[in-house]
Parts: sequence; structure tokens; C-alpha cells
Amino acid sequence: MAHDAPPEAEGSDAAESGAPAGRQAGARLLDLLNVAAIVVDPEGRIVFWSPQATDTFGYPTQEALGQYAARLLLSEENRDRAVELFAGVMASGQSWAGVFPVRHRDGSTRLVEFRNVRLLDDLGDVYALGIAVDQTALHGVESRLASSEQLVSQAPVGFALLDTELRYRLVNPALERINGLSAADHVGRRPRDIHPPDGAATVESALQHVLTTGTPRVDQHIVTRTRADPDHDHAWSVSYYRIHGPDGEVIGVASSVVDVTERYLAAAEAERARRRLALIADASARIGTTLGVVRTARELAEVAVPLLADVTAVDVLNDVLSCRTPSPHPHGPELFRALAVASAVPTEVTDAADPVGEVSAYGPDRLITQCVRTGQPVLVTHCDDRDLRRISRSPEAADALARAGVHSYLAVPLIARDEVLGAFDLLRAQNPAPFDSDDVLLARELAARAAIAIDNARWHQHVRTAAETLQRSLLPPTSPQRPGLKIASLYRPAQAANEVGGDWYDVIPLTGGKTALVIGDVMGNGIDAAATMGQLRTAARAYAALDLPPEEVLHQLDQLTHDLEHYIATCLYAIFDPRTERCRVANAGHLPPILTRPGHRPGPLDLPTGAPLGVGGVDFDSTTVPLHRGDQLLLYTDGLVETREDPIDERLDLLLDTLATASPPLDATCARLVDTMRRPDDPDDVALLLVEARDGV
Repeated sequence: MAHDAPPEAEGSDAAESGAPAGRQAGARLLDLLNVAAIVVDPEGRIVFWSPQATDTFGYPTQEALGQYAARLLLSEENRDRAVELFAGVMASGQSWAGVFPVRHRDGSTRLVEFRNVRLLDDLGDVYALGIAVDQTALHGVESRLASSEQLVSQAPVGFALLDTELRYRLVNPALERINGLSAADHVGRRPRDIHPPDGAATVESALQHVLTTGTPRVDQHIVTRTRADPDHDHAWSVSYYRIHGPDGEVIGVASSVVDVTERYLAAAEAERARRRLALIADASARIGTTLGVVRTARELAEVAVPLLADVTAVDVLNDVLSCRTPSPHPHGPELFRALAVASAVPTEVTDAADPVGEVSAYGPDRLITQCVRTGQPVLVTHCDDRDLRRISRSPEAADALARAGVHSYLAVPLIARDEVLGAFDLLRAQNPAPFDSDDVLLARELAARAAIAIDNARWHQHVRTAAETLQRSLLPPTSPQRPGLKIASLYRPAQAANEVGGDWYDVIPLTGGKTALVIGDVMGNGIDAAATMGQLRTAARAYAALDLPPEEVLHQLDQLTHDLEHYIATCLYAIFDPRTERCRVANAGHLPPILTRPGHRPGPLDLPTGAPLGVGGVDFDSTTVPLHRGDQLLLYTDGLVETREDPIDERLDLLLDTLATASPPLDATCARLVDTMRRPDDPDDVALLLVEARDGV
């Protein structure tokens, strides 16, 4: 049979849509509408009846074929009108379309959309074709299509439908605005044809994964640029899900796109603020843990990488370290001493920096000089070759910075008590973002904390150096050799983070070839303790010149110390007579000396402890000990054996074991004792006096 009207032109859209062979894309819509087809002969009997007609009218094929259509499907009051319309179509060949009430097999009446046309077969016979759709189903599809179209076209969210080859088939106006292209420019093209290469690769990979697996991706975040705004990054929340037809066939992939740049930036800023607070908290815990200038500078340099900078350096004015007021050089160079350099990753930038410990001169045109002279930060967001030359110590160093990709520079002054101490330098190479005003604030906060610690450390070091100089000047310059004795001595100050104490020793010649051996410890530290120690040492020498016995010397020293405010000292005073080979010892609260005899284990002398000097009104006793050839007597201060963690008994046992295995000479024994017993961070001074009896007067 052939239609009287000219056939519809066959297009190529279905072939390009990816539909399987033998199935047109439009068939999906026919399936969705469940379109029924009925053919009747000129007398009105049903000669063809499609399965969809059974779904629409309820009559099985065997019941419908051969029946008069009007009698089967229409109520009596509608038949005349239907016959009239049927006759008009058959006579004129003009199609008719409209809604007609139809009687369903279950007895109900339903409105059905009809389109009736005349058919002619190859024998010249005429038939009528009726195409019918249940009006309720049709309205449902129309409503859904209208709703979908409105939702897609008016939604502020970008929407697209892509086929199985990931070609755009539909985009809404929102996506047109997002991508900066019209819908016509989208259709038939892939994401790679529209988006920048880096972003398109990510998008197509995700779309292909969803198309292959059917697993949707919801609220995935990507950062990229579009044609609508090619100069700025935008953050997008994208969702992809696979689309199926009514029969379950994969049609393609749908995507939705939402610009979440503001939310992304807010979250990024919140995370950045959290990291900055964490950095400040970390800096509070790490910077200034000791009273060492170099260590404090290193703590500042290390805490800022890699979060704030890729490479950092701390440089102070050379005059500052000596606690001198920096000399003004308005037109000359400034002398800087490099204290620390730190890097997030190995880089030649650190090799280009000033070597730690060296002094360098920078002229007034250098950025670090401007920083310390103005007391203000110097920020270069984007460095060019000229900037790199003003940062670096040499043209070769500038070339190294350029090769490493240094692109942004920041210097903030180290200011404490209104005095500029130096500068904190920061460089970025791996981090692509330039320094900004927030980075300046954070760097200034770190520099301010470190500057106070550096200032405290340099003044402490200055005072400590003065005290140590004073103390060393009051100690015997060398270990004098006395009749009947070999003598070795050693003084070791506490680490730089602690102040010098009041430990001292002395060897005093007496009449008749006798020798006074003195060791003591003034409680306290600093210059005051060193000065008190000097007074006691001078007084001990004066009383020794009077040839007073040890207990009387301690008594006189006790009276002197009692008159000094807030000071107490321990002291051990011994007189060795080489003619009698005897040593008379008195103790004022000091640790007893250790006696080592050949062939015997070392052990402490059994002496009355006595009260420390300064208590006042206390008697002292003396004990006489034989000291024969080869016998050794060790006098020491408590810094050798006392620690905060270890029991004193264990420390004394270690001292005795070390002495038991010692070998000549005496100087080596002293050094070994200190190396074995002391730790680098021990907070107390130590003084040793080691004597060995020998032949001769």
C-alpha cells in the first residue's frame, strides 16, 4: 500500500545519532506514545490491527479483525459522525485529525487522538488508515516534554546532552553563557573542540568513564578557564550521568555545570587562613626555644618553608651581634651576617645565597638594604632580571635564581625594641603564586616573634661572654707545677643557652713547698656569680698567705660570704705537704674529692660534709689523708655529675668507672671525664682539678 500524499524526506540524523541499524531515533518517541495503527476497508471493516491497538482499545487482534470499526469502537450516538468523517476521507483523500471518544473493551469511554488518511494499494484498492494515541498518554508526554524544555532552557545551571561519541546534541542557554559559545556552535562538537586542552582532557575522561560504567559522578570539582572568561580560573561543580532510552539502550551522557568559584575561593581562603594560624602556632612553639642567636634564626627560616616560601634566609646587621649601635651609612653599604638559609626542596638558590656565618656588604640600591634602612617590608610580586640582581650577592647568583625560576620576593625587617636587627628574606620558585599583602602580614608576624627572641639571645650571649671572660680571667692561666705534685685542670662553661656559673679552682703556693688546692661553686650564674667567685678566690689566696689551716680558711670565707647578699657557695680547701706526703682537707658543703690509689678502685674521701659558705656561725673540721707516689686526687664541681634526669648515685658510679680506666697524662684524663660525663645541653659549668703525688720536694 502507498500513501496518496508525498512521502517524508528521509534525513541522516538517525544514522548519525548512534542508533543501531534498522532502528530510527524517532522510533523511541513512537514507543513512548504507544501509537496504534488500524486499517479498514471501504466498507468500514477492520483488516489490519497493530499490537499497540490492542493496548489502546483493549481488543485482541482475533476479536478486532473483520469487525466493523464503528460498531466495535464507538457508541451508538457517535457512529453517524464517525461514518460521515470516514466517508469524507475516503472520497476526498484529505486526512482528518482530531479527538474522538472511543469505547474501550472494558466498557469505559476514552478520548483518543486520531489521524485518518486514505491508502491506495498496487491493485487500486482503497483503504483507510487510522493512527491513534490515547489522549491521556499524549498529554502526559506533552507535559513532560514541556516541563523538561522549560527546566532545561530556564535553569541557571548549565546543562548538556552528549551522544555516545561524546558529541554535543543539546545545550541550554546557561551553558552557552558559561562556555561563551552558542548552542549551534556546540552541536556536533566534542569538549576538546571547545575547552582548553588541559580542562577538556579531564572532562572527556570523566564522561567516557560514566558512559562506559554507568556510574554517575556527582558534584565533582574542576578548576579551568572557558571562552567566556579566558583570563581567569573558575571553579565548577559538574555532575555526569548516563542516559537510557525506554528500552534500556544507552543514548549518551547528560552533564550539569554550576559555577562555584565564590564558594571555592571562600573555602580556599578559609583553608589558607587555617594554615596561616597553624603556621603562627607552630612558629610560637618552635621559634626562640633557646637563647642561641643562630639557632633562633634557623628556626625562623625553617618554619616558613614550604607553606610561606620555597627558600628563606635570615641576615642580621653585623654590628647587632656585638651589641653595638649600628653606625649610620646613608650612602654606603650595610654589613650583613648570614645566620640561616632554608629550602623546601634542594635547589641551587641555596648555593647562591650568602654562606651562613659570612659577612657581606650590600649597597644602598639593594633591596635588603632598603628594608633595614626604612624598617618597612619590600615586596616584589613579579621579579625581572633587574630585581634579581638587586636581590643576589653577585651576577652569577642572579643567574642561578633565574634558572631556578624565582619569580617573587619579599623581605621584612627584624625589629625588636624599636631597633632594626636585620631582615627576613623569602623567595618563591616552585609555588606559582606571587607574594601578596596577606603574605606580608604573616611574614611580619613571624619576623616580629623571631626578632624578640634574637634580641634576647644576642644580649644574653653578650652578657654571658662578658661573664665567661671575667670568670676565665680570674682562674689560673695555667696549671702550675708544685713540689711533689703533677697538676692538671679544666674549666668548661655551660652551653650558650645558659649563663656562666660561679665555678672556680685555684692552686696556691705556700711556704715550705706546700700547696693549697681549692675548688668551689658559687650558687647562681651570670656576672654577679662570677664577681662573687672572684672575691672568694682573692680572699682564699689572702688567707692562704697567712698559712692558716684549711678549717680556719673556710671559717674566714664563711664570714666573708655571709656579708655578701643572697649568695651561698660550696668550697673544698686542701693543703698538701710533700715532705710528709699528707693532705689535710676541709669541706664546706662541697662534693668530696675522689682518691685513686694504684691497684685500687677509685673512691670518694670520707669527709665531714660541712655547711656551705654563707650560712654563718658554723664550725668546720679537717681530715688528713696520706697521699703517696702515684696517688691521684680529683676535685670537681657538681656540674660534672649532677643532671636533672639521672640519680646522683648512678652518676657517681659512672665517674668512678671512668677514673678506673683512665690512663696518663692527667690532662687527657680531665678531658675524658668531661667528654664522658657531660652532655651538650647540660646547664651548669664544671671545673676540675686533678693532682697526682710524685717524688721530690
